[in-house]
Amino acid sequence: MTATASEWEDLVTTALLGTERRPPSVPSHGREAPVALLDEAAQQTLRRRAGLLPAQAAPLPRPAPADPRPPLPPAAARRLSMLLTARPGTGGGGRRGTTPDLVELLPQWLSLADERGYAAPPEALPALLEAARGRTDLRPAVISFAGPRALWLAGLNPEWRFALRAATGRRESAPAADPERARQLWEEGLFAERVALLTALRGQDPAAALTLLESTWPTERAEDRLMFLDSLRSGLSAEDEPFLERALADRSRNVRATAAELLSALPGSALSLRMATRAASCVVLDRSGEEPCVAVEAPHACDAEMERDGVVAKAPNGRGERSWWLGQLVEAAPLATWSERLGGHTPEEIVALEVADGWEGELHAAWCRAAVRQGDAAWARALLGSPSAPEAAGPGAVGPAQRAKLLTTLGAGERADWVAAFISAHGLSEAFQLLGVCAVPWSTPLGRAVVDALDIARDAGSYPWSFSGVMGLAERCLDPSEAARLAPLTATPDEAENTAPGAGGYWSEAFQRLESTLRLRATMAKELGTV
Repeated sequence: MTATASEWEDLVTTALLGTERRPPSVPSHGREAPVALLDEAAQQTLRRRAGLLPAQAAPLPRPAPADPRPPLPPAAARRLSMLLTARPGTGGGGRRGTTPDLVELLPQWLSLADERGYAAPPEALPALLEAARGRTDLRPAVISFAGPRALWLAGLNPEWRFALRAATGRRESAPAADPERARQLWEEGLFAERVALLTALRGQDPAAALTLLESTWPTERAEDRLMFLDSLRSGLSAEDEPFLERALADRSRNVRATAAELLSALPGSALSLRMATRAASCVVLDRSGEEPCVAVEAPHACDAEMERDGVVAKAPNGRGERSWWLGQLVEAAPLATWSERLGGHTPEEIVALEVADGWEGELHAAWCRAAVRQGDAAWARALLGSPSAPEAAGPGAVGPAQRAKLLTTLGAGERADWVAAFISAHGLSEAFQLLGVCAVPWSTPLGRAVVDALDIARDAGSYPWSFSGVMGLAERCLDPSEAARLAPLTATPDEAENTAPGAGGYWSEAFQRLESTLRLRATMAKELGTV
């Protein structure tokens, strides 16, 4: 006979309190109290289990959807398994060994496999999702390659739910085709789903995306308004100006600043024209001397109208207020303002003009920011200057980070050529950020300029660990066809007196690793049928 709930509760309470404080209510039959309690508990446990009624069977999960893509070639499937089980290298002391880092090659393999339209092996899906769980940078590539079966699998494991959220934008790749579904998701979806929807819709129907955003704008949180506003960068046009003008009065300072930035990227907007008027009153062409020069009179105050248009009144520590205000005005003014204001000169001629009273750095830095914001390649070229200039920078560049931003306004080929010429003239000491904005794989001139600069650095006795970052980039970005050129560099050179101890061995290992990585990348591409 099965114990009642109260009898079982009595046994549990006695066990918790102890038989000395609460004697058991079961007959002892000559047994000590603890033994009698445990014997009774054992019997009642057996009875409870024997009397357990079967629960209603849970419904079976729906079958996984079919993946119509062709399967991976066997060699490529084996390669994927190796990449998924690899662990990062553990070399110490700056030495990375000669073996390719398979972990770093996984993103490239996924991209190649997805481009070829292969389906992921079903047995690899858990490992793919687990890899993406630990590395957010892998998630877009994994979700694209893993396909619909991975999303089905993610629905069965809470730890993989990130795949469902990240895939929302993919499933909503055509939201304009179903306005009702888009509106429902916008009103009821999670924040990440709403951002993905707005971004996708913005790429197809910018006006519809703006209408959707305006419908809930007053009720959104400030941090959400900021993220939604940022999505308007795609497809930005004059149709967005009325909404952005209203956003200039938003309660959030960050929202106001972003709205002002977007309006200043529209050269014909009312805000950009207001900024042009203010900036032009501060910068004039002075013809009083033997050669014309640019004269600057920075603002003496930041009024309420300037603040409404996005000018931040309080300068950062270490910056003068007037120069801070001037930079913001010039940055937000259309670059076309300056040809008319400064004697009809071209951007190259304007940048070459002397700037009086030490204002050149502030003025040119603001023009750099304006060129990036407005995507003006002509001004970017002028500010970059010649890559072989002795000062290792154009007249307007303030450092590698600013030059890298200016380069993004140029086409991929022109960008690679400029960086290749820069490296040939100045080496790799400031090239890391510039290389990061170049298209992959690097063009032949750029790749050879990098390898030649590494060889020169080795021969010059440079400290080898300083170039590990460039070596890592080269492993991922050099064209695999360059592997043959690296063979002579893999030998260990004789160490000269001016070289760091052990530098020759490091350089040899680094070039061996680079060569073997490029050969492995070529093999991977061949296995996937991409060459």
